[in-house]
Amino acid sequence: MNILNNIFSKVFPSAQATVDNAVDAVKDKVENITASVKNTVSSGSEKVQDKVEQSASATNVDVSSILDNLAKKHPETLNWKTSIVDLLKLLGIDSSLDARKNLAKELNYPGNTDDTTAMNTWLIKEVMKKIAEKGGNVTHLFS
Repeated sequence: MNILNNIFSKVFPSAQATVDNAVDAVKDKVENITASVKNTVSSGSEKVQDKVEQSASATNVDVSSILDNLAKKHPETLNWKTSIVDLLKLLGIDSSLDARKNLAKELNYPGNTDDTTAMNTWLIKEVMKKIAEKGGNVTHLFS
């Protein structure tokens, strides 16, 4: 298993089933909304679009809460929001330099992996982007 998938499995342990159920629920709602659209005038389509967007946002997993709960149980104080090393430690994943270089390779890091500060900064941002793409709500981590 690659490192990124290992991260996903730790961040979304039981949430994947919830996400799958939510996706099915959204599909059902979209089908119902689509049927309703056929019976409404075009001005009603804006309301339908709002409902679709609201339903789609329900599939997001609050990653911050999941990780905060893990952090409360961890014996160390970890700054997982800004440190890839701390995030990996929190998830029980190898955080060694070799592991981080492998993660950088997986994610196609464009820089020099010998510049660990730049690589680590890029990695935490890229991992959070990947978590967001997978359905995790991390937008509040970047504000």
